[in-house]
Formats: sequence, structure tokens, C-alpha cells
Amino acid sequence: MTAPYIPPAPPTSLGRLRWAAADGWTLTARALTHRIKSADQLAVSMLFPVVVVLMMGYLFGGQVDVPGGEYRAFIIPGMFAMTMVFGVESTFTAIAVDAARGIADRFRAMPMAPSAVVVGRGAADMAEALASLAVMALCGLAIGWRVHDGIARALAGLGLLLLLRFALIWIGVYLGLLARGPESVTLIQVLVWPVGLLSSALAAPSTMPGWLGAIAEWNPMSATVTACRELFGDPSRDALSSGSWAAGHSVLLAVAWPLAITAVFFPLAVRRYRALGR
Repeated sequence: MTAPYIPPAPPTSLGRLRWAAADGWTLTARALTHRIKSADQLAVSMLFPVVVVLMMGYLFGGQVDVPGGEYRAFIIPGMFAMTMVFGVESTFTAIAVDAARGIADRFRAMPMAPSAVVVGRGAADMAEALASLAVMALCGLAIGWRVHDGIARALAGLGLLLLLRFALIWIGVYLGLLARGPESVTLIQVLVWPVGLLSSALAAPSTMPGWLGAIAEWNPMSATVTACRELFGDPSRDALSSGSWAAGHSVLLAVAWPLAITAVFFPLAVRRYRALGR
């Protein structure tokens, strides 16, 4: 007489969390392996920050006067943040390519948590962002950029940059799942470039017309850039400050903006992934 079949007990909340984490790390390894195999794309993503930093440091660094400091020290934190913001294009493209090739559908057919797929993609992009930021920091040091308020505050500034990149990943994932194909990346560029240029990355909001400066100061990217200048000890930060609430609480906003973006777009990305093929 055979024993009656006893179905396995449903996983506990902790068990589901462990499965999601394990699947997420598996997909992270896949995404990183794919990026490493795509040597041309990896080289471009690493060389672009180097070219930009060298161009800004030598082409413009000695040509623009900044009250209380030098343009080179002023521009480097802005270029750090622009690299983090422009990274949303690579996130969008990777997600859109996976969706167009049916890879996302294959993942959906596997017994894994929907959040594991987007978490895996996000972890891989964060690893690439960390590498890009390290390369840019080395280039900045090579052309004379220095931090003036200690290593701990400098690391906090770099952490804020990575926090911004972490938040923007979920925008890239969500829009990549909405897109009809990777060729739609042009739409992302139309959105990303105004965000990057209408900020304090290249010019202080205090030097802009009043209404434009107000918009620039409340830009999430500006909050991170201004906070980094403060934490890095940029000598020009006080001379160029507008004295507004946003400028005086930049570190707070540099944390609050990414958390708010993540709270909105991470659930949207997971929900959109679940809805694929319906």
C-alpha cells in the first residue's frame, strides 16, 4: 500500500525572501557575465567617463572663473552625477533587449519571484555604476581634483551618487518594460538630457534666471550634486549658494529624492513585469 501524497507546505515569508534573493543573485551574475562578454559595450561605458572628465578638466577647467574656487573642483561632482543619471539609458536598453528577445518571458516561466528579475538587473547595474564611479574618481584625482573635508565625508558623497543611480535604475527598468524595443532609447535620451542640463551639474543655479534657477535647485540631480560639493569640501560652494531652502538642505534632499523615486518606480517595475504577455 503506497503512502498518500502529501503536498509540500507553502513556503514561509522568509522562505520566499530567500528564494527571491537567490534568484536575484543568479540573474545578477548572468547580467554581469553578459556585460563582460560584450567587450565593446563595456569598453565604451568605461571610456566615456574618462573622456568626459579629461575634457572638462583640461578643456574647460582652466578657462572658467568660479568665485572662491576653480571650475575643475566645481565640475567634477557634476560629472559624477551626470554619469549616474545617463546610466539609465543602459538599464533601459538592457531591459528592452531582454523583453524583445523573449528572455523576460523565459524568466516569467520559471519558478522565481517577479521581484528577483528586476533586482538582479538592478544589482548588475549598480556593480557597473560602482566601477564607472571609481574610474571617474581616479581620473579626477589625476587632473588635480581633491577632497578637502576628509575621507569619511568624501565616501558619504560617493554613496549619495550611488544612491541616485540606484533610484534611477527602477525608472530604466520600468520604461524598458513599457518600450516596444531597444530603439526607443531615443525617448529616454529626450528625458535624460534635460534633467542633466537643467541642474547644478555644469552651472550654479544662483547664476541662472530666477525661475530657471528655482527649477534647477529642486532637480533631484542638483540635490545630489550640491550635497557632493558640500561633502567634498568644494571651496566655491558658499560663494555660489543661492541661500534657498533646497541649497541649505541638499544632503537631506539627496537622500529623500532617491528614496521617493525608488518607492514609486520599484513597485511599478515589478507590477509591469508581472503583466508582461497579458
